[in-house]
Amino acid sequence: MSGDTRRALVVRGGWEGHAPVEATELFIPSLAGAGFEVTVSEDLDVYTDAGLLAATDLIVQCWSIGKLTREQSAGLVAAVHAGTGFAGWHGGVVGTFGDSHDYLRMVGGLFLYHPDDFLEYEVTIVPEQAGHPIVAGLGDFTVTTEQYWMLTDELNTVLARTTFTPSDGGHGGGPVGMPVVWTRRWGAGKIFFSAVGHRVADLEHPVVRTLTERGLVWAAR
Repeated sequence: MSGDTRRALVVRGGWEGHAPVEATELFIPSLAGAGFEVTVSEDLDVYTDAGLLAATDLIVQCWSIGKLTREQSAGLVAAVHAGTGFAGWHGGVVGTFGDSHDYLRMVGGLFLYHPDDFLEYEVTIVPEQAGHPIVAGLGDFTVTTEQYWMLTDELNTVLARTTFTPSDGGHGGGPVGMPVVWTRRWGAGKIFFSAVGHRVADLEHPVVRTLTERGLVWAAR
């Protein structure tokens, strides 16, 4: 292994409806092509291995509807705070570990709701962020998948967003803007998240795949 090789840890599991194996396998070749040595773990106890996490430049997580022990949560959050990057998509990041408040503060969002059916909706690049390396050169795009409503905070740098337009006049009676792609700093660590990714086909959308591949690399130490 050369001194220029970085290490990525893919942590996958949880609810099989989000195809954690198939979804993460989609990005392992691009990580390898970007110079990462990739290790895969299907056990959350990997987050208690302080030595491994300290030597890891990027964690890619796809683990939906899961539960972290106090030790697992503390290990992960400490590693990111110290500089290990953290990245992922959809419920594998914001639809999991709901009892771990430190984890949720770190990732910057919590899934609350999506309409029952897949919707066709537009994702708009935030004009002020159009030059960001994750979305540079990419235009607005349309997807047909779950549209996520999330709780977030203003520490996120939102790169792309969507608009909910409730047909029943709910949610306060008007359109509601919602982030789709964001980055975040947590201590010395960088975080990347995209809400798109319920199915492997969603991640294979050309724009989604490009910004996700870029986001994983961007988040790394």
